[in-house]
Amino acid sequence: MPHVDTAMIMAAGLGTRMRPLTENLPKPLVEVAGKTLLDHVLDKARLAGIGKVVVNVHYLPDQIEAHLARHAQDLELVISDERDLLMETGGGLVKAEHLIEAEPFYCLNSDAIWTDEDGDDALSRLAAAWDEEHMDGLLLVVPRERAFQHSGKGDFFLDDENRLIRRGYHDSAPWIYTGNQLISHRLLRDAPEGPFSTNLFWDRAIAAGRLFGLVHAGDWFDIGSPQSIAPTEAALAVHD
Repeated sequence: MPHVDTAMIMAAGLGTRMRPLTENLPKPLVEVAGKTLLDHVLDKARLAGIGKVVVNVHYLPDQIEAHLARHAQDLELVISDERDLLMETGGGLVKAEHLIEAEPFYCLNSDAIWTDEDGDDALSRLAAAWDEEHMDGLLLVVPRERAFQHSGKGDFFLDDENRLIRRGYHDSAPWIYTGNQLISHRLLRDAPEGPFSTNLFWDRAIAAGRLFGLVHAGDWFDIGSPQSIAPTEAALAVHD
C-alpha cells in the first residue's frame, strides 16, 4: 500500500448551477453544515494523512487563496493559477502536474461531500487498493441509491476485475463517479494543449484496461445547486 501524501483539489469552476449563492462567492466557499465545501475536502485529506494539497483557481481566486491561508499551519498548500484561462478538468491536471511530485496522487473535486463508514476513510481505501502494475487510474464510485441529490443515470459498469466500463448506450448504469480518484502521472502522458476534459484520459485508460473503480462504503452528496444544501445538512446531522 503506497503512502499517498499529495492531492489536487479541483476548485476552479464557475459554479453557475449554484447561483445566486455564487454571484460573489466561489463555489468551494459555499457552506454546508457550517463548513465550506473546500474545508470538507481538506478535512478528508487530513484524515488520509495527506500533507501537500494543490488547488487550482479561476473564478474569484483571491477569496480562495485567502481562505487557504488559514490552513497553511498543517498543510503545504500550492496554487495552480488558471486566472487567465479555465483549463477544464483534464487541462487543469496537466497545468498543475509540474507541482505534483508524488506517484500516485489524488485528484479530488470540491463540489460534493461524502461520509465514511466505521472510520474506514475512502481515500485510504483507494491507496490500499492501488495496483501500480495494472492501474493508471482508480476512481471512487458509489451506487446510485447512495448518491443523494444526484439526478444522473449512472456513469459506469464494473467488470469482474473492477475495471470500469462506460454506460454507453444503456439507459442507466449502477455506479456514479464521486469526483475522487487516485491516478498515476502515466494517465496524463501525451496530453493535448489547452482546456479539455479528463474524459480523454479516462477513455484512453479504459481502452487499455487500466482504469478501475472502487465502491465507496458510505454515502455521497452531490452539492450541485442551492436546493441540495438543506437535505444534505439534514442527512449529515443524522450521521453525526
